[in-house]
Amino acid sequence: MNHLYYEQPFELESGASLPGIEITYHVYGRLNEDKSNVVWICHALTANSDAAQWWPGVVGPQGPVTPDKHFIVCANILGSCYGSTGPLSKDPRTGKPYFHEFPMITIRDMVKAHILLRKHLGIEKIHLLMGGSMGGYQALEWAVMEPERIERLFLIATSPTESAWGIAIHTAQRLAIQADSSWRDASPAAGSAGLKAARAIGILTYRNYGIMVRKQTDPDTEKLEDFRASSYITYQGDKLVSRFNAYCYWVLTKAMDSHQLVRGRGKALEEVLHSIMQRTLVIGINSDILCPLEEQRFIVKHLPNARLVEIDSAYGHDGFMVEGAIIARHLGEWIDLYQDSLP
Repeated sequence: MNHLYYEQPFELESGASLPGIEITYHVYGRLNEDKSNVVWICHALTANSDAAQWWPGVVGPQGPVTPDKHFIVCANILGSCYGSTGPLSKDPRTGKPYFHEFPMITIRDMVKAHILLRKHLGIEKIHLLMGGSMGGYQALEWAVMEPERIERLFLIATSPTESAWGIAIHTAQRLAIQADSSWRDASPAAGSAGLKAARAIGILTYRNYGIMVRKQTDPDTEKLEDFRASSYITYQGDKLVSRFNAYCYWVLTKAMDSHQLVRGRGKALEEVLHSIMQRTLVIGINSDILCPLEEQRFIVKHLPNARLVEIDSAYGHDGFMVEGAIIARHLGEWIDLYQDSLP
């Protein structure tokens, strides 16, 4: 884990500011002599900067994104609980954690922090910028903010704007957190029971009817309670509570709601997408109900140099992490088409 400390005011899109920020990040591999081998990975909602750990098969020695060839960067997003500045960080003005006082952040604020890190690392060009789900939100926003720095894009299970469906889901999750009587406590454990319920809501959208029935149906037809599906949902909630935080989940779902490429740009969404000229691989998953295929098809329809691959998977939105072998094959084939610019 690496750290960048930016000790100047960090202005946020909302008009608020942070007195300074910390960015934690992972790097893999080495930057080549002409700095042409940079691959930057943007992570999703509750992931972290250790991309080789959560994206096996895609990132790592055996993957198409490999430290043998690439200089790989992944930074923890603002608002998370894995080291970059977020609600659990100490406010230098008070010496106490921000908790509920942490300001609203947006996807653009996250990208602005990525840009600070890019400059700190001396990176002028990103050969490949990639992300899935919320990571794709960041990648799309970055391609618009710094088009001259990004050479290629890989997007999976993502969208150019947060949908009304996504906002409704996040609102339901935050209502679950609010319903926890501990939510207003100034404690890292505040809202833990609510976070468990919020994760349960999320799991229902990350998966789908088919995979839930296939994997979690009880063979015992005489049961009255203690069903396998109930245990599974409870387990998933407990697992997230053990590694994440309700304040951060609150802030990050709000940030996802803010994802809107056209905001402040005075153009229609189709026009903004048409301005993204980079060669782009887009992958969609046919069973994804959170970021359905129609959203990836819309992206490809309006990007000038995009290719769409539709994956047949039972795993829904989670397929962007579960189907590592299939994703790696398609990404590797696409990368091989443009070997001319690789070292």
